[in-house]
Amino acid sequence: MDESLVRPRSLADEVARLRSGHPGPVAHADLLCGRIERLDPLIHAFVPEPGRPERLRAEARALVARYPDPAAAPPLYGVAVGIKDIVHVDGLPTHAGSALPPGVLAGPQAVVVDRLRAAGALVAGKTVTAEFAGSAPGPTRNPHHPWHTPGGSSSGSAAAVAAGLVSLAIGTQTVGSVIRPAAYCGVVGLRPTYGRIPMDGVIPNAPSFDALGLFTADLAGAALAAPLLCDDWRPTGDVAPPVLGVPVGPYPERAGPLAREAFQEQLDRLRAAGLTVRPVDLLPDFEQVVRQLRTVNRFEFARSHADWFARFGGLYRPETAAGIRHGQGVDPSDREAALSARAQFRARIAEQAGRAGVDLWLAPSATGPAPLGLDSTGDAVMSLPWSYAGLPALSLPAGRAPDGLPLGLQVVGAAGADELLLAQAAVLERALAG
Repeated sequence: MDESLVRPRSLADEVARLRSGHPGPVAHADLLCGRIERLDPLIHAFVPEPGRPERLRAEARALVARYPDPAAAPPLYGVAVGIKDIVHVDGLPTHAGSALPPGVLAGPQAVVVDRLRAAGALVAGKTVTAEFAGSAPGPTRNPHHPWHTPGGSSSGSAAAVAAGLVSLAIGTQTVGSVIRPAAYCGVVGLRPTYGRIPMDGVIPNAPSFDALGLFTADLAGAALAAPLLCDDWRPTGDVAPPVLGVPVGPYPERAGPLAREAFQEQLDRLRAAGLTVRPVDLLPDFEQVVRQLRTVNRFEFARSHADWFARFGGLYRPETAAGIRHGQGVDPSDREAALSARAQFRARIAEQAGRAGVDLWLAPSATGPAPLGLDSTGDAVMSLPWSYAGLPALSLPAGRAPDGLPLGLQVVGAAGADELLLAQAAVLERALAG
């Protein structure tokens, strides 16, 4: 394990330093570019960008001119953010991890980038994605061990935060593309309720599931950034210790032995901290849920690429092309039936949470630690039911495997209750750190 590449930095601390003026945004941009120049050739978290230092310095100088008093500046004043390369950013091309001409993929700047820039953030650059946020990996390596995957498809965003290249990065999740790489890279990943951050300006994968998310070193960073990006954020006051629900049945059995053993240890620590943990028979039909999500995902992925694939099919990587061809064979009525079942599934989860008195659901963030090799991004199945239901979820760093690779605890809240999820997850973070 190469700990020299693991240097996560607190977003809250960075914000405090920038608002104090030490360093200012220009000096901070210079430090950032120096880190990327030194470390990114080993990690490949960022899409190469000629002239990055000059662009960032110019943006930082413009920010200083706009806000001469840092104490009166917006909340992310001078913070440099990594943006997944399916999210459009004015002034930077979108490649989406593909060989398609960037001009074909171009579009107006994403709403999430508008919100970041309005909050005073600078764009450090585009972070590497699997091709079109699918399963064909990019070149990014896991900072904890460069021969292991960082996860996908938001691989570059998770690795950039783990390596301390940035303290905040934006990713997307269709099935598990925020939660899994956060766990593999040992950082916090937040995937808000479906639709809570507008997807305007983001290349779609499967629009019925696609959601923007974020990566930070710790939960405090996620709590700082989320209100600036999500619609209609409502601050919470003090919260009671949550009652924790643990699904039993075929779903948790999809995790590997290391993940299941670590999960039991995490539950023991939470119980020892005085929290109530309740087993609930939640997903007896899990395999049916898997089939329904995949039906919708494949159909919509093929539809999203219908025009581009017809024109540039030979430029797609084999894994992506195979997924599109599979989706072309899905009957539209099967997709509609799966979406109808999703509404019932979401209602059933809410009903069972209420009946069992559960505030948060817990599960492993992934089937195990990051697998060896760079030809796969790992298995997203542990995130699948929550993404199908559109529920808010986050991954908390929660210990390490025997080989030192990070493990994550997945925490899932009620639809639209992202504020409560973050507040109650802080109770878990403290318990796991104790």
